[in-house]
Amino acid sequence: MRRRRPASVLLLASVLVAASLSGAAVAATPDGPVAADDSRLASADVVVGTGTPASCTSRAVVRAVARGGVIRFACGPGPVTIAMRRTAKVVNTSARVVLDGGGLVTLSGRGQRRILYLNTCDRAQVWTTPHCDDQAEPRLVVRGMRLVAGDATGQATDGGGGGAIFARGGRLAIIDSEFVGNRCDRTGPDVGGGAVRVLDQHRDRPVVVRRSVFRDGRCSNGSALSSIGVSWHVTGSTFTGNRAIGLGANPARPGTPGGGSGGAVYLDGNDIHLVVEDTTMTGNHAREGGGAIFFVSNDRTGTLTVRGSQLVDNPSEGFETIPGIFFLGARRDVVDSVVR
Repeated sequence: MRRRRPASVLLLASVLVAASLSGAAVAATPDGPVAADDSRLASADVVVGTGTPASCTSRAVVRAVARGGVIRFACGPGPVTIAMRRTAKVVNTSARVVLDGGGLVTLSGRGQRRILYLNTCDRAQVWTTPHCDDQAEPRLVVRGMRLVAGDATGQATDGGGGGAIFARGGRLAIIDSEFVGNRCDRTGPDVGGGAVRVLDQHRDRPVVVRRSVFRDGRCSNGSALSSIGVSWHVTGSTFTGNRAIGLGANPARPGTPGGGSGGAVYLDGNDIHLVVEDTTMTGNHAREGGGAIFFVSNDRTGTLTVRGSQLVDNPSEGFETIPGIFFLGARRDVVDSVVR
């Protein structure tokens, strides 16, 4: 006697056949297949959501990031905010993780947690090579996303920081994205990255930031971007209202907890290089040094280039080399820019 298939199986089969006959692509979601008429969704490896805002959940985002590949969203035609109940963590066996919100998707840490985490030296996320601090993959790309109200306060792994994104190892790129109101620890001489904290990049290649906005971050240091031993190339971006709120600088003065440098950007390390092009930094503030940028190359080989940019009204309460910038390194070039 032949067994009858359950109705749910027959229904799913009919949906997939109909999609195929109509020429619609079938994309994967973290919970199974979904028909996708949108060519953007058809080219995705994973789709979060099934076409409505309610279907775009924290659980789906966490599972999609763990699965890896190109991730896109089917949350309906309008903007959507997804309240993250857990941090989305990259699994290090992924070659790439591209989180593409199409300009419509906001991930909110709700002031309670970090939003995205990549760490090639974290065995819990699979330790794939013996040189975890210098491996080419995963490559994490954040494109067309808003990351808001992330908070890494109290996170101690690898020094903490990174309210919206913490990245160690692999490669990181941020494109056409916005970061608003992200946080990390309020004090500490070297902790930083209200929005983004980076340690290690493959072959010391720079983190790429293009056409992105960083606003109203708060952290002890580097309330938008912060790194140790990492170079950056920032183009076409805007930094406003970020504040380094620590006290005592680095090393911390006696009787202070340390911190307070790099209102927007904090870079520390040896052979590091920062390029800022076609970028605006205004209204950022440091309680100690570098209202806009704090840059220290410990072996004095690092370079800072500011080109075609406006750095205006970024006060440093403690110390600066030129308005809004504290620099120790080999060479500082300011070209076709306003810095005051």
